[in-house]
Amino acid sequence: QVQLVESGGGSVQPGGSLKLSCVASGSTFGKYGMSWYRQGPGKERELVATISPVGDFSTYTDSVKGRFAASRDNTRNTLYLQMTSLSPEDTAVYFCNAPSPGGVLWSWGQGTQVTVSS
Repeated sequence: QVQLVESGGGSVQPGGSLKLSCVASGSTFGKYGMSWYRQGPGKERELVATISPVGDFSTYTDSVKGRFAASRDNTRNTLYLQMTSLSPEDTAVYFCNAPSPGGVLWSWGQGTQVTVSS
């Protein structure tokens, strides 16, 4: 079972930036597309971004297009999310996982908290 560890969250002012990281254990990371998800206060978890196995293609939910960028380093089993122009609506716990037709492939990690406020 792959274990996922997210990090890089914190508290920032509106307009600020953060870069999140997600490290996956094991040797299968590079075989799968990976996604970032987030769960805001009182909200359901939502898909934010997805990146292809080799990192040459990514998609984003409309609310983050042009502000967030997903990338990955398969040599380090690490997924990244560069977030810019952050707004209070981006406040959430951010998670990573590999999407599958039935949901996700692996157990959820603990996530990393992002708080955007003035």
